[in-house]
Amino acid sequence: MCGMPQQPPVRSTPARPARPDASMSLITNVMDHSLDEGYAEAAARRKNEGESGMPKTLRAKLGLAGGLVLAALIVTVGAAQARVAAPVVAKEREELIDRIDQETEAADRLEDSVDELRADVSARQREALRDSGGDRSALVGVLSGAVAVHGPGVRLVVNDAKEASGGGDGDPRSTSGFSDTGRVRDRDMQRVVNGLWESGAEAVSINGQRLTALSAIRAAGDAILVDNKPLVPPYTVLAVGDGGELGDRFQNSADGLYLHALQENYGIRTAISVEDDVRLPAAPSVIVRTAQPITEKGTS
Repeated sequence: MCGMPQQPPVRSTPARPARPDASMSLITNVMDHSLDEGYAEAAARRKNEGESGMPKTLRAKLGLAGGLVLAALIVTVGAAQARVAAPVVAKEREELIDRIDQETEAADRLEDSVDELRADVSARQREALRDSGGDRSALVGVLSGAVAVHGPGVRLVVNDAKEASGGGDGDPRSTSGFSDTGRVRDRDMQRVVNGLWESGAEAVSINGQRLTALSAIRAAGDAILVDNKPLVPPYTVLAVGDGGELGDRFQNSADGLYLHALQENYGIRTAISVEDDVRLPAAPSVIVRTAQPITEKGTS
């Protein structure tokens, strides 16, 4: 039975699914061909020619071996020099430390010698005051601070407030007002000492530091200096004089009222008491600026 020849079925090739990164062709090309084709061709050509990168000739091999030996020699010599120099550096360091210790001891000895000389000078000055003062030698020694004194007087303790702060600018109180802190300032101690002198004190000390007519009370930051020696609170002021009368005069004076205002407004703590016997040391160094010999009556 003849009929129309039957066409073979057409087999269609299924379409390949689209790559999800088809829109990023540039990035895809970079990732697939990360190595330049020139490098790849050079590597393939070298492989075909049998080049392994190592020298082939005897001369090249000897040159490479000589370079390695030279590098090893340099490293070995450097290590040997470092090992030899280490004890030298350590020795120099020890010598330097010994020199520092020696100079420190020498400075300490000189400082002790200076203190001894100062004490000797002060003793000679006190002796000269006693010898030249005649009947007034004791009074001169007390007023100049050249001798230690004791007798009735008052004890005044001035301390910072319990919750004292450093304040804004750290300036001492001026005459027009107070600082907004509870810290005792140098101006406060100046007024306290001047008030005691004015009230009749014969000798005054702060924390064991004897005051003279040339003493200075200054500030260095928040610290109070008396004759350039820093003091720390509480500040204990001892004054020799007529105890009861001295205490009453001071508390009723302008400086006593100033101290009371500090206590009421800024919490600065104060306590004053009358003592039967207070002891004040001599001033560490009495500086004689001017001197005039005392002549007897009838002599020129």
